[in-house]
Amino acid sequence: MKPNFNDYIALIYNRFEAFAQSKASTKMGHPYDYKQQEMLVFFIWMQFKRIYEFKAQWRWLQQHPEAVTQLGWDTVPHRTTLSRRYKALYPVIQELIAFLGETSEMLGEATSHQHLNEDKSLFKALGPVWHQSDRKVGRIPDKLRHLDTDATWSKSAYHGWVYGYGIHLTSNAAGFPCLLEVETATFSERAAVDRKEEAILHRLQPDTFCGDDAYTKPQRIRQWAKHGVILVAPALRWRTGRYAQAYRRFIKQERDIAAILRQRRTAIEPVFDLIARLLGTVGKQKQLFKQGIANVRTHLALSVLSLQFAMLANSIWQIPFRNISCIKGAFA
Repeated sequence: MKPNFNDYIALIYNRFEAFAQSKASTKMGHPYDYKQQEMLVFFIWMQFKRIYEFKAQWRWLQQHPEAVTQLGWDTVPHRTTLSRRYKALYPVIQELIAFLGETSEMLGEATSHQHLNEDKSLFKALGPVWHQSDRKVGRIPDKLRHLDTDATWSKSAYHGWVYGYGIHLTSNAAGFPCLLEVETATFSERAAVDRKEEAILHRLQPDTFCGDDAYTKPQRIRQWAKHGVILVAPALRWRTGRYAQAYRRFIKQERDIAAILRQRRTAIEPVFDLIARLLGTVGKQKQLFKQGIANVRTHLALSVLSLQFAMLANSIWQIPFRNISCIKGAFA
């Protein structure tokens, strides 16, 4: 037996209610005519159906009154309401992802946050690229149409140069997402971890936190060790000094640590492929379907949240943990 559409909706509503209760002591803002969890479900639904334009979503709702009823809405929200609510969802999704990452450990080893991995993946902006020589001086060539001016340039070993955005993902050893930052491509890995530090040290409290060489930061390694968190990185460029030598010996000679470092790629890198497949983007540079940082943040965060709910359902229904075909079929 596999989860159906209603099962996923019930799971989303259940977890969002628990999330809202955890935030009950803080001001959640004025009650919405269209509840946050309903908007989440709707936009996840639209993302799976590959309906990205707000006007098209508005028309789809008008043509499917049964869907409006299923969402619990008395009226169809205007397309400007959909656009405004979509842009405002990112911080809610980001906190919900962190909540699920923190509270789902009870489901077993697959959702444990004992060992965490960190990585960044680039996604190409929708539309043409803005060459750096023009971008630096704010010059948009006359024939360049539909340009995403928020995007920036960055380079990775796999993607090459990409004009777009980046996901900074923290996941566990099984690939279950725990923390998320979405920024323009140039935003650094170290800065993303700076933002996540409080949640990592005081909420998730892993034994190890593993990243590639970009995450090697001697001061952070020492500070986190005081909190009982071992920051594991190759330290390829940190070679001089007795602390560097001691650290390099440690990651090579400690069998468990060396194994965590070796397994990092298979633990987190395939997760970005799952996110891209849920998003519906193909190609090496994974072009997005939204423009502008406010839209792109929600766009990418929804895919990560969808992956979390897919994995949670897989755990409950005893389906292979990284299977995404069930949730795709349910929302199709």
